[in-house]
Amino acid sequence: MTTSNGAMDIRAIMQLAPVIPVLKIEDADKAVPLARALVAGGLPVLEITLRTATAMRAVEAIIREVPDAVVGVGTVLRPEDLLQAEQIGAQFAVSPGLTSELADAARYSAIAFLPGVMTPGEVMHARGHGFTSLKLFPAMQAGGVPMLQALAGPFPDLIFCPTGGVKAETCRDFLALPNVACVGGSWLAPADAVAAGDWARIERLAAASVSHAYGEKGNG
Repeated sequence: MTTSNGAMDIRAIMQLAPVIPVLKIEDADKAVPLARALVAGGLPVLEITLRTATAMRAVEAIIREVPDAVVGVGTVLRPEDLLQAEQIGAQFAVSPGLTSELADAARYSAIAFLPGVMTPGEVMHARGHGFTSLKLFPAMQAGGVPMLQALAGPFPDLIFCPTGGVKAETCRDFLALPNVACVGGSWLAPADAVAAGDWARIERLAAASVSHAYGEKGNG
């Protein structure tokens, strides 16, 4: 599904893969081989967090060199972050929470936006701004699987991407829920593997996550 300007909407992006790697990239030179390994392992949707000085350069490099990747920017806190992400060609943006200012900016942005929520009140705030696809963050601290089960009752039209504390061992529990489209996780790019340039290990981790997730969903 695409929006009127030809961009994919966030729900369509969330349904491309069961896991979205959440990447904190310290060395921009490692961004492209890291992205290639994750895409080769079956995880094309990548979130690069704005937690390093090299994040935007890493995003630009991946967009330029890895055409099969669907590249997004995470840790979007201000309307300026969203604008910059759009300007460099990111396809989506993710925030840990939602302010009215950010919601207004997202309404006029050309890229898909996934706002973060933690409580039912925050869910209602986001839904009031028209968002029906949300990031539950931090997922484990917010209540994990039981919280998402509880939210399904009053909010049957919403889908979630739980992120924060989700691990390889627990992702299938989240993905088994009907209101979870995907999960976000940082376990797919261990710091030691990235530092060593062990892209084969990262590709294996990605492939294992896909197999694990689809085995639970029954889609493989």
